[in-house]
Amino acid sequence: MYLEREIDKELFIWKESNGRKPLILRGARQVGKSSAVRNIGTKFKYFIEINLDESAHLRSLFENEMTVAEIIEQLSVITQTPIIPGETLIFIDEIQACIPAISALRYFYENSPDLHVIAAGSLVEFALSEIPSFAVGRIRSMFMYPFSFEEFLLANKEKGLLNALNIATTKKPLADIFHEKLKKYLKKFLIIGGMPEAVRTYVSTGNLLEVQRVLDDLVLSIQVDFSKYKNRVPALRIKEVFNTVVQQAGCKFSYSYPNATLTNIQIKEALLLLEMAGLLYSVTHSACNGIPLGAEINTKKRKILLFDTGIYQRILGLDIAILLLENDVNIINKGNISELFVGLELLKNTSCYEKHDLYYWQRDKKNSQAEVDYVIQQQEKIIPLEVKAGTKGSMQSMYLFLQEKKKDFGIRLSMENFSEIEKVKIYPLYAVRNLFL
Repeated sequence: MYLEREIDKELFIWKESNGRKPLILRGARQVGKSSAVRNIGTKFKYFIEINLDESAHLRSLFENEMTVAEIIEQLSVITQTPIIPGETLIFIDEIQACIPAISALRYFYENSPDLHVIAAGSLVEFALSEIPSFAVGRIRSMFMYPFSFEEFLLANKEKGLLNALNIATTKKPLADIFHEKLKKYLKKFLIIGGMPEAVRTYVSTGNLLEVQRVLDDLVLSIQVDFSKYKNRVPALRIKEVFNTVVQQAGCKFSYSYPNATLTNIQIKEALLLLEMAGLLYSVTHSACNGIPLGAEINTKKRKILLFDTGIYQRILGLDIAILLLENDVNIINKGNISELFVGLELLKNTSCYEKHDLYYWQRDKKNSQAEVDYVIQQQEKIIPLEVKAGTKGSMQSMYLFLQEKKKDFGIRLSMENFSEIEKVKIYPLYAVRNLFL
């Protein structure tokens, strides 16, 4: 069962475009890259899929310095499938297992531009880092993430509910019946997360306990992969840092965590590898004095997010019964899961053609400390975002930011319906996407 993804539209646009480039789908393990390619493959007359990790003998196609014409000829014979420009999609999966295959993609563009070629791989970022010059201008990248909340609603056949959400504004809030229904879906999504297998299991069975078993399997597979990241970095070292990130979610990352066995350099190396694998995202402090936000950052002040709320709650061991039964969601912010959700949704709702960064603002002055959870840029505007798990909470940091930076308004994300108060627009937590509409 294939569940519709937002990236399907972009893949179809790529298929139909003139002057297309070979495509690399990039993202963490098991976020649905291969499934998305197979789905677009149904739009072609012929579809070829090769896996360079499972079929090591196929690597010779790229390692023996053959021309593109020779590669196409041999690949057609091996797969017994015609390779016809405009009619055949070639999918090279786990391409990181063969560095020459990545380098060969540029030659497909130069020598056979009418051919449709897509590559993907669970650890492709590691391979790309080893290529001195990554064929700039000849290969296109698309970045994939786990399911967004919008995609989760579509998977649950709630297109009408999603349409109602898409037209809601702070001046035209949702009807209460829709608001309450979306809050229930949000609670489920925080527990299930966006990993395709977990979402598919819930949609097909409605069994949250079975979803938890799926998440357990995914956690184990993620940890098994640690040994593949880099030969000279022990898997146990990476696991220690991974677990530390989970414990510190929503807070400025501290290298001096309890029971630490690693040096700062070792921790930084493990963090880099985990980020390359798509399992972590950094939220970096910005002074927010102007645009772009990345122009004035302090890399010593960073919060680090795990890539999925379902994986996160499973590792943390949150009580899902409490998450579901509590009328308010103050309880679910044990572990800052609401802030994690918002950060991930910000990434998922940006362009798939770019790798985006997240920022926050912090002020450390004696008797005047303040922190705004996220800061985003929309055209020439800098907008502060505060995340509240429930329906209450002071916004001293928000107002201090607005005053100090001379900004017109800020946004509060909470469990309230759409509304406005003085200089603050209130969006429901489940409506992060609406910030971009």
